[in-house]
Amino acid sequence: MKKFILFIIFITFIKIITANTFAQSPTVVTDPRYAACDFCGYCPPNPLPQSWSACQKCLYPDISSDPSTMESLVIDPETNTAIAPAPGKQYTFLGCLGSGNGAFSDQGSAGGVIQSLLNIIFAMAGGIAFLYLLYGSFVIATSQEEPEKLNYGKRVVYG
Repeated sequence: MKKFILFIIFITFIKIITANTFAQSPTVVTDPRYAACDFCGYCPPNPLPQSWSACQKCLYPDISSDPSTMESLVIDPETNTAIAPAPGKQYTFLGCLGSGNGAFSDQGSAGGVIQSLLNIIFAMAGGIAFLYLLYGSFVIATSQEEPEKLNYGKRVVYG
């Protein structure tokens, strides 16, 4: 009888010690979780940024263009992160920069970024040169054979 009482006390003691240590099975969340903001600056319930549609086409080309679906904010349950933007793309005030081949993500490869910036710079320089050509042509056309105005117009056109 003494052994039986000791056995009951031992079992009760083990039950008391291990009562709170059994973990519950994790609950599976079926509702999608959402990030606070996406990389284009959309933070619900605030209104959309003015350039969100252009940014969405640049950074998230594979999702719906309807912001009410909030596809750019969905968190992946496996990685616990929001949807990643397109690699090699960056949306700035100049527009969508990057070539899509990892220009921003690969170490030491700035070719796509520099090419985009040079395209913008050369386009602006070409526009300014064309305006100078028009201005010089206007000065020559309105010089009325005055040698000073004619020479000034030629200098503007020739550079």
